[in-house]
Amino acid sequence: MHIEILVEDSSGEKLLEAVLPKILGDRGDPHTWRTHAYKGIGRIPRNLRGKADPGKRILLDQLPRLLQGYGRTPGIDAVVVVLDSDCRDCTLFLAELKALAAGCNPLPNTLFRLAIEEVEAWYLGDRQALEQAYPNAKRDVLNRYVQDSVCNTWELLADAVYSGGSAAVKKAGWPLPGQIKHEWAQEIGPLLDPERNVSPSFTKLRDGLRCLAAKGAV
Repeated sequence: MHIEILVEDSSGEKLLEAVLPKILGDRGDPHTWRTHAYKGIGRIPRNLRGKADPGKRILLDQLPRLLQGYGRTPGIDAVVVVLDSDCRDCTLFLAELKALAAGCNPLPNTLFRLAIEEVEAWYLGDRQALEQAYPNAKRDVLNRYVQDSVCNTWELLADAVYSGGSAAVKKAGWPLPGQIKHEWAQEIGPLLDPERNVSPSFTKLRDGLRCLAAKGAV
């Protein structure tokens, strides 16, 4: 089957490209996919027929148009939308996303998956991979982390692995936070083991993708 995967930023895209073959098998054997990075999450539009500027590439703003476009496109078997939950109530956020999808016609087979609170939770879910990538990571900081908790996740990871911690990253300002997140995707992503990862939100992504693939293979 072929899956289109939408993610809110380019560091998330880099991470997914590293782990998708471990979840679905080598690209084209037998499944194929394309990942599409956007420039932020945005907001669920109130008017699904409203026209967002496609040039801004803000994921939620564009999502009704994207889903309906995929629904009209032959050869696309499923769409997977990967988002950070940030500080949102996950149950309410998923309900809002599903309501948005229900208003799209035609609607492709669509799966929503949330990283709780941020995609950095998935790095922290495989401590062996993280410590292999960053042997000098501060164990005391990592030990404070409660998996998939809302705790300023990327800042905690920065405190563990970046010289000067999150305070130094924030003081430097943009583009350093984005560069650091790309580095994590590059350094930790290829080492992640989907079977070993203890992040509940990661395992939901893994299992959801495999369920889609299994249904497509029938």
